[in-house]
Amino acid sequence: MPISASEIRNMFLNFFKDKQHTIVPSAPMVVKNDPTLLFTNAGMNQFKDWFLGNTPAARARVADSQKCLRVSGKHNDLEEVGHDTYHHTMFEMLGNWSFGDYFKKEAIGWAWELLTEVYKIDKERLYVTVFEGSRDDALEADSEAMAYWKTHLPETRILLGARKDNFWEMGATGPCGPCSEIHIDLRNVEERKKTDGATLVNTGHPQVVEIWNLVFIQFNRKADGSLELLPKKHVDTGMGFERLCMALQGKQSNYDTDVFQPLLSKIAALCGQQYGENGKSDVAMRVVADHVRAVCFSIADGQLPSNVKAGYVIRRILRRAVRYGYTFLNFNEPFIYRIVPTLVTQMGDAFPELKAQQALIEKVIFEEESTFLRTLEKGIQLLDSIMHKRTNTKEISGTEAFQLYDTFGFPIDLTELIAHEKGFSVNLNDFEKELEAQKNRSRKAAAKEESDWVEIRPVTEVIFTGYDTTTDEAHIARYRKVKEKNKEWIHVVLDRTPFYAESGGQTGDEGTLSDPDNQEIVNVINTIKENNLIIHIVDKLPEHLQATFTACVNVEKRMATACNHTATHLMHYALRKVLGTHVEQKGSLVNAAYLRFDFSHFQKVSEDELVQVERLVNILIRQNIPLCEMRHIPVAEAQKMGAMALFGEKYGNEVRVIRFGESVELCGGTHVTATGNIGFFKIISESSTAAGIRRIEAVTAANAEKTVNDYLLLLKMAQNLFSNSPNLLQAIKKTLDENTALAQQVEHFIRDKVMLLKERLQNGMQDINGIKVVRVQVNIPADALKALATQMRLEHRDILFAGGTLHGEKPTLVIALGDTLTAQGLNASTLIKEAAKEMGGSGGGQAFIATAGGKDPSKIDKAIDKAIELTVKK
Repeated sequence: MPISASEIRNMFLNFFKDKQHTIVPSAPMVVKNDPTLLFTNAGMNQFKDWFLGNTPAARARVADSQKCLRVSGKHNDLEEVGHDTYHHTMFEMLGNWSFGDYFKKEAIGWAWELLTEVYKIDKERLYVTVFEGSRDDALEADSEAMAYWKTHLPETRILLGARKDNFWEMGATGPCGPCSEIHIDLRNVEERKKTDGATLVNTGHPQVVEIWNLVFIQFNRKADGSLELLPKKHVDTGMGFERLCMALQGKQSNYDTDVFQPLLSKIAALCGQQYGENGKSDVAMRVVADHVRAVCFSIADGQLPSNVKAGYVIRRILRRAVRYGYTFLNFNEPFIYRIVPTLVTQMGDAFPELKAQQALIEKVIFEEESTFLRTLEKGIQLLDSIMHKRTNTKEISGTEAFQLYDTFGFPIDLTELIAHEKGFSVNLNDFEKELEAQKNRSRKAAAKEESDWVEIRPVTEVIFTGYDTTTDEAHIARYRKVKEKNKEWIHVVLDRTPFYAESGGQTGDEGTLSDPDNQEIVNVINTIKENNLIIHIVDKLPEHLQATFTACVNVEKRMATACNHTATHLMHYALRKVLGTHVEQKGSLVNAAYLRFDFSHFQKVSEDELVQVERLVNILIRQNIPLCEMRHIPVAEAQKMGAMALFGEKYGNEVRVIRFGESVELCGGTHVTATGNIGFFKIISESSTAAGIRRIEAVTAANAEKTVNDYLLLLKMAQNLFSNSPNLLQAIKKTLDENTALAQQVEHFIRDKVMLLKERLQNGMQDINGIKVVRVQVNIPADALKALATQMRLEHRDILFAGGTLHGEKPTLVIALGDTLTAQGLNASTLIKEAAKEMGGSGGGQAFIATAGGKDPSKIDKAIDKAIELTVKK
């Protein structure tokens, strides 16, 4: 029986545990506090601050299995997923790291030992690559790695690789270095005899693939492109888990391994097709099997589908899976949520967050599928409408195809497929131009230029003092210039700071850096965190960089923010008391103005429940419960205290615990010293943000007081309107009832007026060039005028109705055409766009009837005349 995926993972971790590596859990796949990343796309992401030297490495040797996602940017694999045997969105990366400890000799030796002695891979099937050097970077070939590899395999299977494949870089700047890739030849004996595997390495051959990359980080890439040696050398290795399983289980595709087979079997059972019998349906099944993993792990880590940033990526992945199921597997109703239990059974032991969040995952996916299937139907109807209107061409324009892609999530191949079935083609060249224009707009919006850090004084780790003080003496450690959207900012790092950096849902502090000796004050506009580095964004660079500065936080905003942050803890506690312990935090925003709290709950929170939550929070505030803060507590000990750890958050070995009475949470934010400081808590809204997720917005302290006073003032004004009626609700209801009765009377009056008007217009129609022209300007509601136009066009096939009304503040124009005129090619929507210009307006509609609004009431006559002129000319 072949070795299982679970055994393969455990053998890797146990091997490196025996080599004195600390085995750490996977970091969340969704990145929360790194503005440079949306998702973890490599095993080393969670150790970036160690590599950059922003934080001292807590351990010299580490190994793990990291869940990763690659769909955009530098590692864009999405469109290849499902069509080949080895690309994936979500994948596991097995990795081992050395931080200033061992280097090339050990990394190479252990990799060879694990593959050939532990996993028993045939040595004759392995090839390795070594960096050949780069003239541009003035780097020679990696002779050190070459020498070590020669002790394990013949030189004929050691290949030189160019910078593209054998020099790894974190990004445009930062730590980098040469690497050695290990490739495996999985072809059968006959094929291997015919063609030397060495000639197929890095050529895209599906059976000659890279399985492990050993990166030797020894340089730092500067903003000007030059390289400098790092003070310490590191090792960063990454081995694709799915490809390793393919090799060890003797398969020709990742999808044939037990990583994917349970999912594919479930999909096949649901759609009633066999995997392996049809090329197109096989691709669709692979797409769904891959994508369900990516979506489930993202939701489990706290990232829900949405229309922005990481949420947009997850929605795009899910919709791609739905579309493939809809097009090739005949799924016309939600189905992906039914695959979730299979994934949980398969991977829930290795990744317990899947089990814990299963109900939420299924609910969110079901709602997303339902919504997109409705959108898909609308898109198909739009495409059918586009084709139906075509009379002299059988082509869908690139602009129309792009609208389907951008608005309805229609990939271009789906548009092509539907168009081809109806005998239409799609202008792909224009579509590509629209797509490229959109990408350019996105690149321009995201464009950011960063200079190299200029070091003023060496600092190993920034000391944060903001829990204990809002003012501190500090020195500038480094700075850089950042240009974004034609504005230039200065990023400043201090050796110690009281400024809280934006993270965990709490916004960053504002304040000042003052140099009293030189009478200079610099404004701190925001404070952010990047790779665990606290960065102060200032409006200008201080003149005296070596000075001692007074770092002073805006205390008023800090206090208001702290009130809101503590209130989120109290509200979380209250929600669990009122609604049940299934409630878990799924996101938050805390700033000086208000708080926003997202939580899991499968129905609307009733008004009575909201009152109970609000009442309980205010009771806790009045009890003036003191803050109990515990720093540097081991995670296990904190959890024994009942501290709530949030799924999707990465915690270190030691954490900070915030307790207010029975409310106990792991938290790095700022809080009040006692709940009484909050003063008052008021919920202002409750809504849904996604399937199974509710959102409450609330205010505290002065803002809560203002909110209540505004409500009371509004109530007082309403009472004044009703002559201070002792029963305001009854008075309002009576007025509404009277208004409804009057509205009905007015409606009857207008209907009678329209009938009389219709009779008069029918008797006064003019015949111009064979067209019955109705010209009218009246003062009736626009809807009534449109209804009149509709009635008359249905009774007269050769009619032009051109009418205007000044009912309300702005003029409205209505154009209607009989069926004979539309059959001749006349279009009311086209006509009204031109005619409305006369009154400074615009509009649109259908070929037979259209409406437009204007800005200049005095020009309504000209607009009507223009409509008649354009029509009779035709």
